[in-house]
Amino acid sequence: MVDKTGRPEETPDEGAPTDSIRPGPAGEVYDWYTRGMALLGHGDANAAVQLLAHAVAAEPASPSVREALGRAQFSAGQYVAARETFAWIVDRHPTDDYAQFGLGLSARKIGDLRAAVEHLALAVAMRPDIRHYGVALRGARAALARA
Repeated sequence: MVDKTGRPEETPDEGAPTDSIRPGPAGEVYDWYTRGMALLGHGDANAAVQLLAHAVAAEPASPSVREALGRAQFSAGQYVAARETFAWIVDRHPTDDYAQFGLGLSARKIGDLRAAVEHLALAVAMRPDIRHYGVALRGARAALARA
């Protein structure tokens, strides 16, 4: 493309960082994570999702960053996205009780009661001392029995 003087318009170089085109949030991954968790703690789940999604894009292999994103997605009512996020963690870390719990809760919210019971039962088996895991499992089993 050319500008109004007939000279070629400046365009980003091939392979130039996309943040020069579309800026992301200020700071580093740790900053995004801590700010996202603070937003989540203050009830602003949608804003937390935005920051934590940037953190996951920068650190895609981090289960802790993905867990935070899954929590924010769940709190924001993004149950399908939360299920996908927790499933990613469970696929790679099947002994992560919280990811099993999050996957089970998300599955229940979208109506997949069999998957909810399966993953909540795994979370309870791993951590029978966590009361709310058992409460969630009993609720999912009752919902499945009524279905």
